[in-house]
Amino acid sequence: MARSPHELGAGDWAVLALLAEQPTHGFAVARALAPDGEIGKVWSVRRPLVYRAIDSLSEMRFAAPTGTVPSPSGPRRTVVAATDAGRAAVDAWLVEPVGHVREARSLLMLKLLFLSRRGQDPAPLLNAQRAAFAAHAARLADAAEAADGFDEVLIRWRLESTNAAIRFIDGLLSSG
Repeated sequence: MARSPHELGAGDWAVLALLAEQPTHGFAVARALAPDGEIGKVWSVRRPLVYRAIDSLSEMRFAAPTGTVPSPSGPRRTVVAATDAGRAAVDAWLVEPVGHVREARSLLMLKLLFLSRRGQDPAPLLNAQRAAFAAHAARLADAAEAADGFDEVLIRWRLESTNAAIRFIDGLLSSG
């Protein structure tokens, strides 16, 4: 059964965003997502998982083969491109705030990287993300006041993490 866009992980989104930039083959995507690759410095994906993501994205009709190119070592490589639906999904994903502060290091950074690669202004995403985190911080502050013991410690940790993410976003917005 095909997955929905809501079930895509960071690696799937990174693969799809690369395919939306230009048609390419899995080996080139894997190279970009290697730990020392251009995208891998933010989120790395092992080569077998890149090919699995391409297969899943193809099943979802977000990607499709467009041809083949010769390989210097082995069989011809299949070139894959994002479909119209895949490009639309990436466009929507890039402006949707992440759901949790813990996703700021992965998904938010990926979104900012791909927006930068597209030459797009990150301010709409950053403003939406700031609003989402500010609402979350307000809920946490209220919960911290009502909590005690370790629950209070945990909530205050989450509140400080959320406030740090807000300060980071504010810094990006003021520098841009």
